[in-house]
Amino acid sequence: MPLSSPSAWSRRTRALAVCAVPVLALLVTAAFAPLPFTIARPGWTVDVLGDHQGKPVITVSGAEARRTSGQLRMVSIIATGPDAEITLPEVASDWFRTDRTVMPHDSVFPPGKSDKETEERNVEEMKKSQDSAVRAALRHLHRSPSDVKVSLSLGDIGGPSAGLMFTLGIIDKLDGDGRGGDLTGGRTIAGTGTIDPDGTVGPVGGVGLKVQAAGRDGAGVFLVPKAQCAEASAGAPAGLRLVPVRKLGDAVEALRALESGGAVPRC
Repeated sequence: MPLSSPSAWSRRTRALAVCAVPVLALLVTAAFAPLPFTIARPGWTVDVLGDHQGKPVITVSGAEARRTSGQLRMVSIIATGPDAEITLPEVASDWFRTDRTVMPHDSVFPPGKSDKETEERNVEEMKKSQDSAVRAALRHLHRSPSDVKVSLSLGDIGGPSAGLMFTLGIIDKLDGDGRGGDLTGGRTIAGTGTIDPDGTVGPVGGVGLKVQAAGRDGAGVFLVPKAQCAEASAGAPAGLRLVPVRKLGDAVEALRALESGGAVPRC
């Protein structure tokens, strides 16, 4: 088989180099092109029994509010906005981190919505969640909404996932554990879950990150929608006790049992 001449090798080398230029350019462009993902991380926690930005989170009128000890902390996640440009290096660096979650963009934000429109939607969902929390709490306590008025203030955090913790906070403010003590038993309790007026607790997004936020901020117990036990367990820090709930009554009874030494379900 004849050997190629030096000039032939030179021509081939030049040809390969010329072909590699657009391929390299394509790879570089792809690496820094925006991708349809959102990156989330553990967010804030707020004690609904306390103050937020200088105002009580829960204010009661028409009935005497109890002085409480312990904390009931709602939890949140922080996600890149709908207009944020997420690139391949960012996805690659965060994909295997336990304190980050890479999610499809459209699973978090409605397509075609701006940052402002998304924020407005989240605020509206929070308002609906607060209304449901008040109704669920008063129903649980057999109190009339015409006699007892409850207002909630947590305006800068949107979404419906604080519903369960709002409801428990109202119950603790009005009735405690029903036996003269605090519903928290003096503990720092965190949790998440939507709430319906009938007391049904619903699933939420970002549970794996929320348990990390709860552990970071000192919670020893985390209330989680029962269907999300596996997701919460995968992200939970050591020492954080996960308690599954389906209904508001489950959460109340679990907190009472924690104080009395009774049986408490676990994830």
